[in-house]
Amino acid sequence: MPRKTKTEETVVTEENILHENDMETENVPDAEETGLDGENPDTLNVDAGTDSSAAEESAETSTPAEPVSTEVESAGEDASMEETLPEETAVPDEPGSNDAIPDGQDNKNAIPDEAATEPAAETAGSPEAPSAKPASKPARKRTRASAAKTEAPAAPAPVKKTAPSSILTLSADAEVETPESREDTIWHELRNAYRSRKILTGTLGGIEKMEGGGTIAVVYYKEMRIVIPLAEMMINLVEDAAHDYGELVQRQNKILGNMLGCEIDFIIKGLDNASRSVVASRKDAMYKKRQIFYLPDASGNSRVCEDRIVQARVIAVAEKVVRVEIFGTECSILARDLSWDWMGDATERFHVGEQILVRILSVKLRSLEDISVKADVKSVNGNTSKENLSKCKIQGKYAGTVTDIHKGTVFVRLHIGVNAVAHSCYDNRMPGKKDDVSFVVTRIDADRNVAVGLISRIIKQNI
Repeated sequence: MPRKTKTEETVVTEENILHENDMETENVPDAEETGLDGENPDTLNVDAGTDSSAAEESAETSTPAEPVSTEVESAGEDASMEETLPEETAVPDEPGSNDAIPDGQDNKNAIPDEAATEPAAETAGSPEAPSAKPASKPARKRTRASAAKTEAPAAPAPVKKTAPSSILTLSADAEVETPESREDTIWHELRNAYRSRKILTGTLGGIEKMEGGGTIAVVYYKEMRIVIPLAEMMINLVEDAAHDYGELVQRQNKILGNMLGCEIDFIIKGLDNASRSVVASRKDAMYKKRQIFYLPDASGNSRVCEDRIVQARVIAVAEKVVRVEIFGTECSILARDLSWDWMGDATERFHVGEQILVRILSVKLRSLEDISVKADVKSVNGNTSKENLSKCKIQGKYAGTVTDIHKGTVFVRLHIGVNAVAHSCYDNRMPGKKDDVSFVVTRIDADRNVAVGLISRIIKQNI
């Protein structure tokens, strides 16, 4: 838009607008002067027109009196012009540049004649006219800031550092064992045992039936699963007319079920690194132990011999019998050989997985596969029946517990530690096993170390 002096009024006519459009093409700097080859001048003046229109609106309200310098016009140029020209270099003046209107004002931004004349007349005598040039400089700063913002390269994303794989412990020399490291350690131990055929000890934790119909025993060694087939568990049962208790496999499964929770030895037969599965054999471990402890050495002596006290593992417990393993050989101990005291139920005193002391009564070694052993537990413990029997008095009444009933004879274990036999009961009720009764001593049998008498009444029935 053309600018006039302070004393003259600014009038916008249609001829002036047409004349300004013609002058606009003359005032566009050449490509050689700007340093830009082949760029469209219209593209470069889009931003300039927008900034000039903003400057024009601010100039009309503040009634500028001085002509707009070329520095104001060059401030609205595109950011690409600032890359070529130095920051302090201004566009050289050309004739008629003061009358040119920057491009970017269309018919919407054009001011009608009447609307343009009235504000110009009112603001002509305003004392704030000299503020036209300072008002245009913030527009130049905003243009440079926006250009710098668009030209600034994107900051690279920060690289995430990987954390150390080691665990930070409270103590400087301490080590924390994770489940993964523990599993690796156990697997390494199993591989070494497989190469050296070392005997390992685990806990029988389960019995599973395979899809093909076979049965396997699951043994856990330090939380690692070991599989042992039923044929490798070495459950040897006699098959004849005197031991006809049904199908052999069912009997083996029943015995294997009673062994749950016991400790057994095994030797690894094979393993798979990918799935970390292990197959072992109890039979090989038992044969190896037999060779070490039962076969005579160079001097003709064996480690397991008669009248020697050895340690055994309890592998099964029933009411009247306890089955133990003595260094690769299994042996059954009856209830009468378990204790000097009369015992009604062996499960009340012994449990599977326990280790007890036994005395070897006899050993029969026919071959490595055929070894039989007899042992007892009561000979290891001292017999206190004679000492306790002296505490009993004839016609004395003592409390006791019924341990067994056989053909009308009641066997009672008195609380003072004496075995007693009763042939009659004065109570209206019939005594049963584990009942608390009142026993009257009528006679003392020193040969058998028992007290003979009768049951006067039943104190408490075990229902």
